[in-house]
Amino acid sequence: MKAFALYASAALTIFMAAAPAHADPESCRKVKFSDLSWTDLSLTNATASVILTALGYEPEQTILGLPVTFESLKNKDIDVFLGNWLPVQEQEFKSYVNNGDVDVITTNLTGAKFTLAVPTYVAKAGVTSYDDLSKFSDKFNSTIYGIEAGSNQPLLDMISAGRHGLKDWNVVESSEAAMLTQVDKMTKGKEWIVFLAWAPHPMNLNFDLTYLSGGDKEYGPNFGGATVRTLTRKGYRQECPNVTKFLENLHFDIDYENVGMNEIMTNSVEPIDAARKLIKQHPDMLTAWLDGVKTFDGKDGYAAAKAAVLTN
Repeated sequence: MKAFALYASAALTIFMAAAPAHADPESCRKVKFSDLSWTDLSLTNATASVILTALGYEPEQTILGLPVTFESLKNKDIDVFLGNWLPVQEQEFKSYVNNGDVDVITTNLTGAKFTLAVPTYVAKAGVTSYDDLSKFSDKFNSTIYGIEAGSNQPLLDMISAGRHGLKDWNVVESSEAAMLTQVDKMTKGKEWIVFLAWAPHPMNLNFDLTYLSGGDKEYGPNFGGATVRTLTRKGYRQECPNVTKFLENLHFDIDYENVGMNEIMTNSVEPIDAARKLIKQHPDMLTAWLDGVKTFDGKDGYAAAKAAVLTN
């Protein structure tokens, strides 16, 4: 009897050693993302979803507004938000971070921009800063092309205050699509135009543009420089360490997002298909994203994703 017990114990030990341990508990299999219908966020959510699916998880996206996203994180109705843009979201939502209602996992994008730009042929002619614009008022028809009303307030305040010598200038408020149509039309004729521009966005691929310096008062330093952070609901790091390790590794760059957004916006490719295409084009990024990450059942994460994404 004693010998049998020893045999059974040894067999159980061997079985337990051979059986893969789950990387995360069952409660972590479903990973819930917030989707704000922003093209950049659709791309990054899709990228995460393609990889998590290959790892054996079940990602899902829910369309929410920005304030509802923060409340949903606080209430643990969603798990992950990949679109915490700073500084634009900082003041309104900083209490969620300061009060510990959400966890900051990482900064997933640096080098984003939001400020005025001109076609590069205009920059080469002498317009490289906000202060240069007034020297060429006639060429610009004293006009700045903005986007929808409510999004151009820094420009309206700038003109009202007479900063950069632009006291009598006008801002055309329409929409992103209308502004880009105007840029396309005028650049084809080598006309002079100054407009709101940002990165990541396909405009950086479709137009040869130059961002203007000197707009720190209007949009902040570093050409309206911005970063994007990954947030999770409070305690998610402890509950789901393997998914969190993946999220910590999941860093993007401007080129990746410019190209991916162009696939979605210009070429009408579905976000999930655009993400698959880009991952195949950037196998080095997949390697970095899955460093130290397992599948849901505890196996090698990179091997599983490589088989599912890179070779299919």
